[in-house]
Formats: sequence, C-alpha cells, structure tokens
Amino acid sequence: MDIWDQESDGAKDGMDDEQRVKLGVLLFIPYRYAESRMFRALQDVGFDDWTLAQCRVFQRIAPDGSRLTDLADQAQVTKQSAGVLVDQLERLGYVRRVPDPTDGRARLIVIEERGRRAIEVAAATLDEILTEWKACLGTRNFALLHQILDQLREITDPYAG
Repeated sequence: MDIWDQESDGAKDGMDDEQRVKLGVLLFIPYRYAESRMFRALQDVGFDDWTLAQCRVFQRIAPDGSRLTDLADQAQVTKQSAGVLVDQLERLGYVRRVPDPTDGRARLIVIEERGRRAIEVAAATLDEILTEWKACLGTRNFALLHQILDQLREITDPYAG
C-alpha cells in the first residue's frame, strides 16, 4: 500500500488530503522553476550539450570529489545509471575520475574547469532567482521561508550537514 491508498486522519494535523497534496506541490514548484531556469541559463551560454539528468547528478558532486555510489544514492538513481551519466559528463569535459586518496581501490568523480564554469553560471542565475523571490516575499518573509525550510531539512535530508 502506498501513501495515496491510505486513508488519512485530517484531524491529526488539521489538513485534509487535498491540502496535503497541495502543500507537496507548492514545495516542488519553486524547485522545479529554479532548476529549469538554471538549466536554460546554462544552455544560453553554450553549455547545451548535457541533459537535465546529467545535471542532477553533477550538482551533487562534493567540492573535493564524490564516489559514484554516493552520487547514485543522493540522485536517487541506480549505481549503473549514475555510472552512465558520469561517463557522459566525463566525455563532455565536465568531470573526471581520479584515485581516491583515502582508498586506493576507489575512484572519485571531481569537477573539471568546464564544470566549474558551468557552476558559476548556475550560481549567478540562482542569485538572480533568490533576489526576485526576496523582492516578491519581502525581506522578513523570505528570511522566514529560509528558516522554515532549514528546519525541515534537518529532519528530511540525510545529507544535511
């Protein structure tokens, strides 16, 4: 049985089923908007040779490199799928594989110069988006939104911290 098949007790949290679904969508829409806008900005300046799926794996690479199993876990894809996406990113010059200095048997995926340039474009675009959201919500509400989402992250993100 999945969550959509379960009967809920709206009295417990003060929300009915429709409100719960709507809240989930309201949390997702701004993320999807930001992701799409950053992807378009990358394409507009010449980073038009990769896919959104590749970007989703790429954005999870730690500054000092990541193991493939960690990327797959964080991107919620199989290790095989992550491997194919990393192979493609490597051929495109965004990343490379290097020996893991902490484990001679393992390899790290690290970001190449081309990938760092793409990160700069995405970061600048995200700054624009956040400035627009802050102007729309007002400084106080924007700060409150950030605080609330940080609180939720503490209990929902196994990679936080």
